[in-house]
Amino acid sequence: MILAMLQESVGTPALWIGFLVFVLALLALDLGVFHRKAREVTTREAAVWSLVWFGLAVAFNGLVYGLFGRERAVELATGYLIEKALAVDNIFVFVLIFAYFRVPSALQHRVLFWGILGALVMRAGFVLVGGAVLSRYHAAIYLFGALLFVTGVRLLFQKGETSEIGDNVLVRALRRVIPVSAGFSGGRFFVKEGGRWLATPLFLALVTVEISDVVFAVDSIPAIFAVSRDPFIVLTSNIFAILGLRSMYFLLAGVVQKFRYLKVGLALILVFVGAKMALSELYKVPVATSLGVIALLLLGSVAASLLRDTWLARAEGPGGVEDPEGGLAPLSRAPGGNTR
Repeated sequence: MILAMLQESVGTPALWIGFLVFVLALLALDLGVFHRKAREVTTREAAVWSLVWFGLAVAFNGLVYGLFGRERAVELATGYLIEKALAVDNIFVFVLIFAYFRVPSALQHRVLFWGILGALVMRAGFVLVGGAVLSRYHAAIYLFGALLFVTGVRLLFQKGETSEIGDNVLVRALRRVIPVSAGFSGGRFFVKEGGRWLATPLFLALVTVEISDVVFAVDSIPAIFAVSRDPFIVLTSNIFAILGLRSMYFLLAGVVQKFRYLKVGLALILVFVGAKMALSELYKVPVATSLGVIALLLLGSVAASLLRDTWLARAEGPGGVEDPEGGLAPLSRAPGGNTR
């Protein structure tokens, strides 16, 4: 099934291999040159890298436009925007994970690098399997659409409860199987003490990041298939969005809680994409329209959050109003936790 699906893709073997080599080269350059030593990533550096990853995505979109035309380029841009929007949810969870395990700022980039490397492999598997299922069993599109729609509705009415990160069943099982050291040992995931190997808390943080990405992939991969069925477009849009996730984390981690209505925007995006997918046989929403709706929902939720904060700031003071809602709780499709 997978081979048949790949043969129908616009991606030729040369393009697949070239893209893979390109991504591996970027990752090697990132960890081996620019972030060879563990250090804290500044906001300015994160902003520069965010622009670099975005610029690479735009350049690749231009290549797709030149090779395959406008429709494929719009599909790629829409898939990239969907994944970027849902990636903000990851940032909420990363903040909680690093706080729970008390990961020093200088080591967070290392965890995210290896976590995202694992995510790239898992996402590729999700895309190939999901694409093969859709090509073989067309009715699966209704299941995917219903899954996204229900997830969006639940997120829309979610009150923000989060479960304890340390109570995650896989993390608890890992603690029983692998002894864990009392503290960190630089950027190492394992350390030898008293003649035996111990996992460090950094390794537990990495495992939790990987678990959270599996949960996020359940939403994001079907959402992109609502835009395009071509595995090359789906996978490359997903990978470009994930490659920029680390820099986006360091850029937004300190301010992401200010976006109070972002949960509403993300929920409505999932509802829209799920409905689009489930009703695709009755009415096919143009890809350009999907791109516009998703962009409007995302930017609208951010703008509403900023305007609300501005209004509250002006209303504060002696006799001023009090925030009736409090802060926005982290979005919690993935395991959450307290910050101890």
